[in-house]
Amino acid sequence: MDSPRFVITIEPLSEADGGGYLATVPDLPGCMSDGATDVEALHNVHDAIEAWIEQAVAMGRAIPNPTRQRLPA
Repeated sequence: MDSPRFVITIEPLSEADGGGYLATVPDLPGCMSDGATDVEALHNVHDAIEAWIEQAVAMGRAIPNPTRQRLPA
């Protein structure tokens, strides 16, 4: 199954927060993951997106359409 392409935001975590990177999906409330590197966080958040969608379907909830965001020039 091809899943929609959601915007993913990746930002570094402070050392006080354990370091590494946090990846969030603004269109899917509460959908996030982390990783030691930005690449690991990205990989992990794809699993989180899949789980989020599976749970929404199981609960009979609508899956939001991905927001189209314009990238800065």
